[in-house]
Amino acid sequence: MRERAPVRGTALGEMAAHALVDVHYHAGPDLYDRRLTSAAAGRAYAKVGGWVVLKSHLTSTAARAWEARQEGLPVSGTLVLNELAGGIRPAAVEQAVYAHGPDTPARLVVHLPTLAGPAHTSTLRRTSFHPLLDVDRWRADGVLAPDGRLRQDVGEVLRAARDLPVVLATGHCDREAALRVVDEAVRLGVPRLLLTHATHPMSGFTPADLAGLSSVPGLHVEVTALTLLLGHHDAGHLGDVVRAHPRVVFSSDLGQPDQPDVEEWLDLRTRWFHDAGLTAQEIEDITRSNPANLLTP
Repeated sequence: MRERAPVRGTALGEMAAHALVDVHYHAGPDLYDRRLTSAAAGRAYAKVGGWVVLKSHLTSTAARAWEARQEGLPVSGTLVLNELAGGIRPAAVEQAVYAHGPDTPARLVVHLPTLAGPAHTSTLRRTSFHPLLDVDRWRADGVLAPDGRLRQDVGEVLRAARDLPVVLATGHCDREAALRVVDEAVRLGVPRLLLTHATHPMSGFTPADLAGLSSVPGLHVEVTALTLLLGHHDAGHLGDVVRAHPRVVFSSDLGQPDQPDVEEWLDLRTRWFHDAGLTAQEIEDITRSNPANLLTP
């Protein structure tokens, strides 16, 4: 693999100039119907002074993000390594990096598969985006081999994440698989790693778990608004997580038609932060500083 490619421009300054950075917002096209297109999501976040990272389980959003930025919108992209989107392959990561553009102020976020293992139970009402799409047909094995080790192709993607301007995210890994990914990422020297919706039941990390991971270099922990909206945890738990780990990132994981829009969830966020007893500095850290640092060199 080649030497790590730099991200050009005043990246950190551009990220920090925004009032918030949401690293996890679903825009269409996706497996399911979404509230907004990529451009509409960019306009919604521009209206509130934010930056948005677009995610799709169906396809990379890298090219869509590049196009949105050409229109002056505050958007960057992701790649989810589902079979539908190219699979767990370094070439898929490289292609998405190129499509993301040479002028991006934000690293591409590369998620390990979300269509892996048993389907997680969801209370969300979901309508397939395309009538021919059978989601379960594309469900594949997880990131672990039968012997409990990381699959070889996952290791190859981790090496690509070390050498390319990307953030590696754990996708829908369960706790055991995510810990294997963290261990190997540390061994290889992957500079940026995100525990995706770490406290959601599918991931299952507790505040004590996250405190134990606080010294892992470059490791960020995501807590999502959707986890609170679905009643998996409350604001008090959010406060516990923020105090347990120094690099918590608070994102939305929204975009579902039956969930709040951008301005609505930001209003709810204010109440949650109050109920969690967060300080002004903690709020700044989890909504802007930590995600900005995650996305930029």
